[in-house]
Amino acid sequence: MIITGIPFDEKLNIGVLSKVFERKRISNCYKYFWFQAILENIVEDKVVFTYDEILNQMIEDAWYMVTEFKLRLGPCNTTDNLEEVVKYIHSKSNISSTAKRGSVIQYLKENTDPQIKKYKKCLIENVPYCMQSPFYSSIKNPGQSKVYKINEQAHLLYYFVALEGIFSKFKINEEWVDYLIRNRTILLEWVRYNLIGYLQDRNPNVPGIVEKIQKPEKRDLRRVSDYWKTIIEIDPKIKEIYQKVSLKDKPISIDHFVPWQYLSHDELWNLSPTTKNINSMKGNQLPNLYEDFERLAELQHKALMMCNDYEIVRHKFKICLDYHVNSTEIRNSLYQPDIDLPSYRERLYNVIQPVYDSAKMGGFTEWIK
Repeated sequence: MIITGIPFDEKLNIGVLSKVFERKRISNCYKYFWFQAILENIVEDKVVFTYDEILNQMIEDAWYMVTEFKLRLGPCNTTDNLEEVVKYIHSKSNISSTAKRGSVIQYLKENTDPQIKKYKKCLIENVPYCMQSPFYSSIKNPGQSKVYKINEQAHLLYYFVALEGIFSKFKINEEWVDYLIRNRTILLEWVRYNLIGYLQDRNPNVPGIVEKIQKPEKRDLRRVSDYWKTIIEIDPKIKEIYQKVSLKDKPISIDHFVPWQYLSHDELWNLSPTTKNINSMKGNQLPNLYEDFERLAELQHKALMMCNDYEIVRHKFKICLDYHVNSTEIRNSLYQPDIDLPSYRERLYNVIQPVYDSAKMGGFTEWIK
């Protein structure tokens, strides 16, 4: 569900709220994460928050997209303190990129690292005051020094009730509490919609931004696994492409040649069987584009040719085709029953090489075997 607008309320100035994420008002990502954190935590008996509580939620909300996908949260060549604090904590902790919700917040509650506190202080210099700036457009450059002037404004989303650094407090205006709680799901999707647009601008070469905002449900690769198991049963001499290990009588794992962490899809042309150990060692690193690609092309072409000779392989392949080949152009180009290996190799390379190079430019490193 993607929400581009927000619910109307005759008692509230919804028009002003809708301007919070106008592109001309956005220079960094902080407003999105600040408002999202408020929406995630507000309940009827919890309407007062410290900056620290909201900052911890912001860091957790940014965790997956930064640590798993290396998304940039700020403009090019500009330090983004939310992105940097996530990277810093990831380097210092044992928290995985796919850790369950609450893990990062719990870590932050128990941590006294002065560097994290320094990042947090930078984050609160402007965002608590600028986030609702459309509500007081007459106040130029709103910041902590203008808190008292801000608090004089009517009908704000929230008011500041204490100023104590990162432990400063603000209270949600009771006029807005019911609206924010009642429309929480829609408002969160509205924030997400605007955040996606912002991230697409900052990460122009990264595909599938929509799928990289939140940790997805477990991916289903059973059809692809069945396809390759059938092929290996027919031809036990088949080896995986990275260390040329025989796959006969071994539990197989499905590898993404260009990491799933970059592409965030399970297209058949990017998948091949390997062992769980090798897949784990490769992780989200890039293989060698030339040496490993040659073996990928040969293996995939071999499997495609087996569809001509074995009904069971053809059946499994057609199932995969329906679920794991979503581009008509690629389907028509690659998956022809009479295509020869040189043609297949060239066409597959033309599909993989651009996304491989983009992943490399985005910070994904090559696996040194």
